Amino acid sequence: MSAEETFVPSTSEWFYPTEDIVKQAAIQDYETVYQEAIADSEGFWARRAETLAWYQRWEKVLDKSNAPFYKWFVGGKTNIALNALDRHVKTWRRNKLALIFEGEPGDKQTFSYWRLWQEVNKFGNVLRSMGIKKGDRVTIYMGRIPELIIAMLACAKIGAVHSVVYGGFSEHALADRIEDAQSRVLITCDGAWLRGSIVELKKIADQAVHRSPVVETVIVVKRTGQDVPMQAGRDFWYHDLMALPIASTKCETEVMDAEDPLFILYTSGTTGKPKGILHTHGGYQVYTSTTLNWVFDIKDEDRFWCAADPGWITGHSYIVYAPLILGATEIIYEGAPNYPYPNRWWKIVEEYGVTILYTAPTAIRGLMRFGDAWPKRHDLSSLRLLGSVGEPINPEAWKWFYNVIGKGKCPIMDTWWMTETGGFLITPMPSVGLKPGSCTRPFPGIEADVVDDSGKSCPPGVEGKLVIKTPWPGMLRTIYGDPDRMVKTYFSAYPGTHWYLAGDSARKDEDGYFWVIGRIDDVIKVSGYRLGTAEIESGLVSHPAVAEAAAIGIPDEVRGNVIYAYCVLRQGHQGSEALVDALKTHIRNEIGPIAIPSKIEFVSVLPKTRSGKIMRRVLKARAQGLPEGDISTLEE
Repeated sequence: MSAEETFVPSTSEWFYPTEDIVKQAAIQDYETVYQEAIADSEGFWARRAETLAWYQRWEKVLDKSNAPFYKWFVGGKTNIALNALDRHVKTWRRNKLALIFEGEPGDKQTFSYWRLWQEVNKFGNVLRSMGIKKGDRVTIYMGRIPELIIAMLACAKIGAVHSVVYGGFSEHALADRIEDAQSRVLITCDGAWLRGSIVELKKIADQAVHRSPVVETVIVVKRTGQDVPMQAGRDFWYHDLMALPIASTKCETEVMDAEDPLFILYTSGTTGKPKGILHTHGGYQVYTSTTLNWVFDIKDEDRFWCAADPGWITGHSYIVYAPLILGATEIIYEGAPNYPYPNRWWKIVEEYGVTILYTAPTAIRGLMRFGDAWPKRHDLSSLRLLGSVGEPINPEAWKWFYNVIGKGKCPIMDTWWMTETGGFLITPMPSVGLKPGSCTRPFPGIEADVVDDSGKSCPPGVEGKLVIKTPWPGMLRTIYGDPDRMVKTYFSAYPGTHWYLAGDSARKDEDGYFWVIGRIDDVIKVSGYRLGTAEIESGLVSHPAVAEAAAIGIPDEVRGNVIYAYCVLRQGHQGSEALVDALKTHIRNEIGPIAIPSKIEFVSVLPKTRSGKIMRRVLKARAQGLPEGDISTLEE
């Protein structure tokens, strides 16, 4: 069952929450709250902001004078670390568990809010001793371990801007991101555990720093313990620095303006260069904490497990910041879901009494392949809510997740959002009826629609472009170093408006429920990760045998999509299995393993329009053996 085939409005099946779920939900009457938020958006967000701590209250909720460069909580002074840590250590929560960590080899660690606060303070002082100050950029390239979260929070606390790069990216991708952010400090690990093997992060980091010599200091966490080269004067062990007198447990939190940068996170685009999405302290903390609180109904007794990676926006918002702002207890697991056996996740749920599990359809489909016996070996009765993120979830996987994992009693919060939005935009709440495959309706305060090319709302069941018509506090503020690109990419599709164009196609049904279909731009979602076709194609063309390349996404039962690449070879080169293997290795080195094409086909020409644009629609049809449609615009 492919992604393209399944995400079609179907109102024949409803799943309703139990009375108990509705009674304890933070929001029991979605419709009333939604209408109130739309009627007075600024008042609504001001009330949400008042639940957080501020050094100085804002003078104006929203400044629209330079749209789409919106400013939220203008004049407000805060720091996201004030809300995620500082305020909790002054209450009973100081002794509450903030993080429960399990490594892939089976090692375990816990951090109370007090201990996490101390570790963040110590590392904040270490960074300050390295000359890092407010506004400086720090790149973080690590495995899924507590020190990654400590590093992010320490940057926030001292006013530095963190740029986390997913540990699956290659040295080339890492170097590009370091160069764009102009980071003088890189934080990494000796290695990370994945499926029983070591991912050699320090080796990759060294190669990236060689490519991008802007880095002056490399801080290395000892995780896997193998020997790694340490360059004198540049490389420092994390544990050595944290043992120095400079690493005091008292660290003053930098007072930040609400609009001061918090982080840059790079996301693939339709051109080769990744976009550095910039988020700020004030609006982001209000939006992420509100969305997590209402959608996952966080209670003090919950054990919340977002099984994402902090290297992506899901990890930033719903592993690191929102759960800590809400004073939740968070589970972090380092490794693969099926290592050493396909019951690893279910064992973790049982052992730690996980109450909320938030993951990607890819992981659900991957575990579903192993059948029902593995989860049935474990007591999963602690689960109260489930969640899905990263791509549309096909109804078959939805029902397996609901019936086998949730035992038919745990509503699934199928959330639609992206790096640029900071948090959930269209999502259920525990109290509403669900339709498998639909992300239901917009979060309160979000005005979403499906429109045609002229900007007119599409009737129920008709596919169109998904747009957000009004600003929200968690939205991106700019593309780092390239504000014009932000306007062109997201806000220029409908002249006379400042609508945010998401880049997804969707339909609404007669109940107002949204059904996201897929990307309308040249971005492929593989296992929930966004990869730009231009980035993959540039990687292929950088190989000496390839003259031209085109990459497309083909539906896949487990991963949502896989990459299918077409290559035109340079004169003197012949297509062969050996060259296919060489190109796959080349892409692994240039971008990372997530970007390796599943299939590479050698062709003499690529189908193009007369203006030279590659017709990916035609390639996609050919790859699947489908009719190619209108090809009248192809060049002769």
